[in-house]
Amino acid sequence: MPALPEATFLPTQFDCEPVLMDQISNRPGHQRCMVGDGELLLVAHEVPVVGSASREALFFWKRRDGKWIGPDGKAGLLALEQLLDRYAEAIDSHAAVVDEADTAGEIFGILRHAGPLARASRNLVQSLGQVLEVDQDDREIRSLRDRAVDVERAADLLHADTRLTLEFWQAERAEQQSLAADKLNRIVFRLNLLAGFFLPLVALGGLFGMNVDLPGFVKPMFWWIVIAGLMTGGIILYYARRKAEKEASCQVEED
Repeated sequence: MPALPEATFLPTQFDCEPVLMDQISNRPGHQRCMVGDGELLLVAHEVPVVGSASREALFFWKRRDGKWIGPDGKAGLLALEQLLDRYAEAIDSHAAVVDEADTAGEIFGILRHAGPLARASRNLVQSLGQVLEVDQDDREIRSLRDRAVDVERAADLLHADTRLTLEFWQAERAEQQSLAADKLNRIVFRLNLLAGFFLPLVALGGLFGMNVDLPGFVKPMFWWIVIAGLMTGGIILYYARRKAEKEASCQVEED
């Protein structure tokens, strides 16, 4: 059976058996290992690109004689080793930025890449595991699988650390805003108490300061009026403060 025309994305050096070609669609698809008539075809994905949903596929063909052919047509799995190097470099570069990031935008940018990195590395480990299920004696694949497990663990840690860092910053900002709002409320409360203290005096001053004829006995009582206004304001201030302290104590007991 000739090669399917929709499999033109395969390297030209690959001369896979028809049984293997029948398992390929018109797209490379997800990372996996396909088995057919003594041959293997491993599909791996390049390091994900931020903001891109598409993935560049790399193909590794294991012939019947046990030799691996890389995507460049050369024998061996050097291209797969280099792929793991690129994964590790991407993870290490992001991990260094997490420790030095100053803004939430930087952390969010890393988080957008950390998720696809973790998923892609996890799927790569599963694909290499599928190869070992077929050929348990392939030591080179076993070594690469173990290294891919380390890359997967590092990607998962990067994703988790980035999420925790962003959540910590959110909690820290919320705490700072809460403290600032509490401080502002205390300032406003004191201003209201001060306004309440002088309110009776201002009201009496406005009443007796109107351009109307006042009884003669009012003029000699100027200071008595001032004292009465201040006393009234003091009483209002006392009860307002007492009520606020009572509500605060009740809130503390509930907490």
